[in-house]
Amino acid sequence: MEFFWWFFTIVLFAVGLIGTVVPALPGTTIILAAAIIHRAMVGAEKSIGWKTMIILVLLTLVSYVFDFVGSYLGTKYFGATKWGAFGAILGALIGLFFGIIGLFAGPVIGAVAGEFIAGKRMIDAGRAGWGSLLGNLGATTGRLVIALVMITIFLVNVPSPF
Repeated sequence: MEFFWWFFTIVLFAVGLIGTVVPALPGTTIILAAAIIHRAMVGAEKSIGWKTMIILVLLTLVSYVFDFVGSYLGTKYFGATKWGAFGAILGALIGLFFGIIGLFAGPVIGAVAGEFIAGKRMIDAGRAGWGSLLGNLGATTGRLVIALVMITIFLVNVPSPF
């Protein structure tokens, strides 16, 4: 039975990795859930300890912060006003309800709209939108790295059944 739970955990890890780049899936949350399920099913002596579990929870939270901070920093780096940065964050929140396209387009549209509200020219608003897109790509890269770190921490801290 332990082999089944290892297989199940690895499948969830793979889905979690995909979820870090496909916005519709909560990647690091799935990886955390896999670790929790593994511990619950095989027992504490054959799985990760509480300290490791706390580290995985904290890494999951950090990955979610990346989503909002990435758009904000990207827009600010490309010279956006506070309105453009706020628009990028608001666009990211609204984009959550419109699937994959909304998750990428929302922050860009929000940043551009925020810059227009601030009275900026089209070229400046476009730069803010571009910065938001690059910030999102950076956040996605960060989430992927965190997901790989989480899986590595799990595998290093769990005794192998093989």
